[in-house]
Amino acid sequence: MLNKRASSTASSRRFILTLAAAATALGLSGQALAQTANVSGPLVLYSSQPERDLKETLAAFNAQYPNVKVETFRSGTTEVINRLRTEIAADAPRPDLLLIADAVSMEQLKSEGRLMRMRNIDTSAIPAAFFDEQRTYVGTKLITTGIVYNTKSKFKPTSWADLQNPALKGQVVMPSPLYSGAAAISVSTWAASPDLGWKFIEGLKANNAVAVRGNGAVLQQVASGEKQVGVLVDFMALTAKAKGSPVEFVIPKEGLTFVTEPVAILNTAKNIPAAEAFVNFLISAKGQEFSTTLGYVPLAKSVPAPKGYPAGSTYKFMKVVPGDIMKTTEEEKKRFGQVFGG
Repeated sequence: MLNKRASSTASSRRFILTLAAAATALGLSGQALAQTANVSGPLVLYSSQPERDLKETLAAFNAQYPNVKVETFRSGTTEVINRLRTEIAADAPRPDLLLIADAVSMEQLKSEGRLMRMRNIDTSAIPAAFFDEQRTYVGTKLITTGIVYNTKSKFKPTSWADLQNPALKGQVVMPSPLYSGAAAISVSTWAASPDLGWKFIEGLKANNAVAVRGNGAVLQQVASGEKQVGVLVDFMALTAKAKGSPVEFVIPKEGLTFVTEPVAILNTAKNIPAAEAFVNFLISAKGQEFSTTLGYVPLAKSVPAPKGYPAGSTYKFMKVVPGDIMKTTEEEKKRFGQVFGG
């Protein structure tokens, strides 16, 4: 379906070379080139983006802004936020920018006055539903979570409820919301669903489902046949299938859970011009096009999804309200830990 890591790494590099060439040709000339050159200095980014994707994203950004030196800390969203909170408690927050999985964490930071209102960003390519009205954070891409199964599995689930089927006892693996921001959104979305709720989550445990550190571990276990079925983000499943892995991705009947990997500038940022340049790069039409070379679904309607992805109209989403989830997510993580351990 999707031609990603083997070819997307090459295509992302071609895109980076195109950006660099454009910067010296038609894309950035005269005053625009001078403005780009004036954006410089150190920039600290905390991110939950997969390591290879983060590396490619920074290379593309630096092709356009070569004088910015980006320092990164990369981990799961929960660990990123925990590190930031430790730094805040010590009155020494380091990052200029956050690029993390979910809007709920951003809503929490916004409510505490930690995020800067971004006045110099161009959101024209991004639908209003995907950025905060006060512009304290803006989504950068669409990452959905559904079901992945090994093609050798005799039971092929079509719904979230199927994961409780006795035929899958001990054969379901999922990422832990104690580590993964996308998983935390999934758990909170399930918990808020009248059709699923905590009865479903507790049913997963009763069916001997296991929670592992992150999405990568889920993919490894399902692809290897160690587990038959998993809860997984879309691009990982589709990428693996394109590379010949024996997996299929399913859009559950109840709908997908999703995150928009928002980016934000902290109000303690030390290099605001470079931070704004990074945000503008991610949400511009060019930045959205670049995200498709990494296999992500763009938020910009003008940019088509990566080859092999279902058309947008085939997606069905479960209802999620970040502000509502913000009020319950910590309690739900605690409850999940009590049910699954950890």
